[in-house]
Amino acid sequence: ASGNWKMNGDKNSINLICRNLVAGPLDPNTEVVVGCPAVYIEYARSLLPQEIGVAGQNAYKVPSGAFTGELSPAMLKDVGATWVILGHSERRQIFGETDELIAQKVVHALEQGLKVIACIGETLQEREAGQTEAVVFRQMKAFADVV
Repeated sequence: ASGNWKMNGDKNSINLICRNLVAGPLDPNTEVVVGCPAVYIEYARSLLPQEIGVAGQNAYKVPSGAFTGELSPAMLKDVGATWVILGHSERRQIFGETDELIAQKVVHALEQGLKVIACIGETLQEREAGQTEAVVFRQMKAFADVV
């Protein structure tokens, strides 16, 4: 089970969420992961037991370079993330990320030892147009071609 905090939170609210996660009973047969803003990964990791995974919300397809504002899987791991969310609908729609770019990001993240939450799915317009199966197939094919 995972929860994505998106671009929300501050140290006070993250502290409260993490305390609730730690206090509540968790099913030992269910992997729990929180996706938090990159600036709070290390803080969240410090508050949570190792049994609860911490995910970055994005990572780039290469280890380093002149990519201002991007993060590499190695950077996420360095601050305690064990997971990364890639291909979120907001990244696809707002930032124009393509299936091919997302597939490249997935490959690099896996190669660097992160677990990946690879997001797929159609937009409301695509669903209403009866394109769900074609869209999901196209997105999955991009992963299958490279993983």
